[in-house]
Amino acid sequence: MTDVKILHQVEGLPIFQNRMYPSREAARSCIKGDVVLVEDLNSGLVYNQAFRPDVMNYDSNYQNEQGNSPRFQDHLTSIAELIEKRMGLNGLVEVGCGKGLFLELLATRGAQITGYDPTYEGANPKIVREYFSKSLGITGKGLILRHVLEHIQDPVSFLFDLQEANGGSGEIYIEVPCFDWICAHRTWFDVFYEHVNYFRLSDFSRMFGVVHEAKHTFGGQYLSVVADLATLRRPQFDPNDRPQFPADFSATMQPRSLANSVVWGGASKGVLFCLMMERAGVTVDHVVDINPAKQGKFLPATGLEVKSAEHVLPTLADGATIYVMNSNYLSEIREMSGNNFRYVTIDQIPLPA
Repeated sequence: MTDVKILHQVEGLPIFQNRMYPSREAARSCIKGDVVLVEDLNSGLVYNQAFRPDVMNYDSNYQNEQGNSPRFQDHLTSIAELIEKRMGLNGLVEVGCGKGLFLELLATRGAQITGYDPTYEGANPKIVREYFSKSLGITGKGLILRHVLEHIQDPVSFLFDLQEANGGSGEIYIEVPCFDWICAHRTWFDVFYEHVNYFRLSDFSRMFGVVHEAKHTFGGQYLSVVADLATLRRPQFDPNDRPQFPADFSATMQPRSLANSVVWGGASKGVLFCLMMERAGVTVDHVVDINPAKQGKFLPATGLEVKSAEHVLPTLADGATIYVMNSNYLSEIREMSGNNFRYVTIDQIPLPA
């Protein structure tokens, strides 16, 4: 049994925050699981000890595409520039390319790139609808893992599999949520079942002997790392570099009046925010998301319907509140809604006195 320190526990979360459902009933009866967030005292990594990989089946109902947002498009462009600078545009492979948006962005810049993802729905012959496995014969000068590693139960072994499949060499770009940011902002809605792992920048310095670039991106919420795959190693616990998990992590998880208001963001943060409000006895009236693939579908666990801004905004009274699930999108949400409402960013709510 691995020595661990328990950091945080929550029960009965939907195993997929980003799977959309065709009916309220199907959404409310979705499979649920527990989170027991622990610090591994051998590797120093943080993960959900209660995670069950056997229940995870990513398919076309999984919708996590953020590319409809201009703010997120700017982020993708900056990452494409980073990859071109550090890895070039020849011989790229994106493992877990989702709906193919980033892959196709790189292709427009002249990249020779192949992608792998079972949730892909398009017709690009360069994208294979399969999970990565060593038997696929993946080889590339540069490998890309955007928001994949946090979903893998044994991330270090997965990286070693990539290394072996790629002949023991190559550069790798890794992008994951930043656990230090989650802790500092007490964003309890960023700890959910889909993400089994929670990384810090220092984790990658312990995983790789050579890290070419390691920085915070997307307003500090993400980590972007370029490393030499040949220098991969198993991380060791460092007693001087432990996660700063706050004792008051759930302090902002308090009931609040949501009457005459909107939850803007039908992805992971919004799913968990709505669920915890429901458990506190608070009714959420409207959920808005600009992703057309989510609109008319229902959120897991609560069964709330996701609607377009055009559908909801004309129905709101003067002085209505829009709860913004991600502060990165505040300016564009203000613009889309005519700056006519009160806006509350839930990742910037001050702690109780």
